[in-house]
Amino acid sequence: MLIDFSKIGTAEKQQWLNHAVAPRPICFASTIDKEGNVNLSPFSFFNLFSSQPPIVIFSPARRVRDNTTKHTLQNVQEVPECVINIVDYDMVQQASLASCEFPKGVDEFVKAGFTKEPASVVKPPMVKEAKIKLECKVNEVKSLGEEGGAGQLVIAEVICMHVDESILGDDGKIDQRKLSLVARLGGDWYCKVDETNLFKVPKPNTQLGIGVDALPAGIRNSPILTGNHLGMLGNIHELPAINPAFDDAQLKNIIQYFSINPGEMENELHKYAATLLNQGKVAEAWQVLLAGD
Repeated sequence: MLIDFSKIGTAEKQQWLNHAVAPRPICFASTIDKEGNVNLSPFSFFNLFSSQPPIVIFSPARRVRDNTTKHTLQNVQEVPECVINIVDYDMVQQASLASCEFPKGVDEFVKAGFTKEPASVVKPPMVKEAKIKLECKVNEVKSLGEEGGAGQLVIAEVICMHVDESILGDDGKIDQRKLSLVARLGGDWYCKVDETNLFKVPKPNTQLGIGVDALPAGIRNSPILTGNHLGMLGNIHELPAINPAFDDAQLKNIIQYFSINPGEMENELHKYAATLLNQGKVAEAWQVLLAGD
């Protein structure tokens, strides 16, 4: 199915993109105008773009419906500061309520039931209930267009960060398992990050991975091993050798019962290697696969 964006309207483009480019973190931005009126609103067009300087960008886009601009955008143009409160599962329903298009001057903190907390450096208040708050100065507002749906990039530099100690691990850093982040998908869909859906992918280190193309053909063309499995096997810096000390009961059983049929034995070895890879045991999986050579 090919979707030609030159032939569909803005709302339909947004619908397709919001479902495809996801999950998106949520920027819960508190801002203030020059009269001191506070605004609080969530935006899912948001991410981290630089560590030095520490830059985050969010986009209070022009409304598709009538091409009007949002109070958040108007506020940062008047007072170039904001607090980005990070939304977790405990506050997602209230944050959604704050997205209602209340008239200017209506306090979303009050409407959504949040508590104002003075920031250390910037004028807008923080959301006390948020476990992470980023105090930011707005370096630039970059318009991507003047039509409805056009992004208005708020380029914000993080001055300081507040972190609730309840989400810290023994090392004094944020423990991802203690912070139930939420993210936006398409339509009314959200997702929750918790221990049931967290997994680790080891980053390639300073040594280059050999790559999938360097895997032996029998492994590379396996009908059992998936692309994820091949990626794990290719993320080593050199092909391993057989380790004579590797002792595995299931490997011995496979060799004992299937050695008379090399094709069947290879399938069984690949199935077992896949199980080990699903458990993150890359070195062990390699030993199993090498036993079939």
